[in-house]
Amino acid sequence: MIDRIRTTFARIWRDEDGNSSVEFIIAFPLYFALLVMSLELSMITLRHTMLERGLDIAVRELRLGTGSAPQHDDIKQIICDNALVISKCETSLRLEMVPTNIRSFTALDDDVDCTDKSAESNPVKAFVPGQQNALMLLRACLKYDPIFPKWDLARALSTDAAGQISIVSKTAFVQEPL
Repeated sequence: MIDRIRTTFARIWRDEDGNSSVEFIIAFPLYFALLVMSLELSMITLRHTMLERGLDIAVRELRLGTGSAPQHDDIKQIICDNALVISKCETSLRLEMVPTNIRSFTALDDDVDCTDKSAESNPVKAFVPGQQNALMLLRACLKYDPIFPKWDLARALSTDAAGQISIVSKTAFVQEPL
């Protein structure tokens, strides 16, 4: 009886059927995780690129425009019209624009105030239209929901109480005179 059990286990031990299944079970989760995280990272990069594009086009229109003082809703609309892949741009984008002096330059503070889905809506943080020939600092902050919020890449990024991730873009421009 023991010889029969020993023979059966020896035969099973030497049998190579199912080796590829074991390799698949070990390797597939790693490849799948890489696929999911690369998809998430590519969407983050795409959103950031489109936000930068929209911000650049809006600032170009402001610099070369009619010389009138830019208004918050107009700038936001230009950014959202040119940031093609950002969904719900009007509600998830927040702008901050302040004038600064070239000689005594003060940058925007590090405290980025983005929209927060879990909080009540806030008015515009700071948006001063500015004067002609004044250096203006403009910061855009976009909040979005990650594609795979429970995966490692989305959890590694800082999120708000609603689980949204923020993308911040900054620029500076001088409004041209008439």
